[in-house]
Amino acid sequence: MLLLGAIASSGCSLAPRHDPASARYDTSPAFTSAHPTFLSTVQDYFDMEPPADPKQPIAFTHKVHLAHGMQCTDCHAGVEKGPQASLPSVKLCMQCHQVIDPTNPQIKKVAAYYNKGEEIPWQRVYWFYPSAHVWFWHAPHIHNGISCATCHGDMTQQTTAVRYTTFTMGVCLNCHRQHHAPVDCTTCHN
Repeated sequence: MLLLGAIASSGCSLAPRHDPASARYDTSPAFTSAHPTFLSTVQDYFDMEPPADPKQPIAFTHKVHLAHGMQCTDCHAGVEKGPQASLPSVKLCMQCHQVIDPTNPQIKKVAAYYNKGEEIPWQRVYWFYPSAHVWFWHAPHIHNGISCATCHGDMTQQTTAVRYTTFTMGVCLNCHRQHHAPVDCTTCHN
């Protein structure tokens, strides 16, 4: 009761906001570093993991793209440069798919996002909770010859991405020891 009284007296409202900008944000299925729902706030606070195979807006097939000679870095360009592998923009997808299989129902979904000027709202598969204070960079792993399959599984056999590995400190430390990588705390934690 005291908390509710303090909120009410501070001028904050518990009623939902109905302006268009907040409505779009509140109902967005896309990952964001903020918390779009109360449930996502609770999940983050208690380090509760969402499903290992989240429902994606498009049934993207890694298997088909890799079978046609594409490399992980063709779409995940950030993997060689920094912390995140990054996801391709819808514009990059459409550079090929304006002519490659444009009548495919999944490609039509990509084209719809492109025509609306929106990015595809992919659901996160991998992450570290802020409470872990993990400082993870893909680039050093790639530059040291660690293949994507080590952590992400054999993508040549997968359609949409699923969580292949649940990263715990033990998993990471075992791998670092096997590859003679540093194991001091500040290597991974900030």
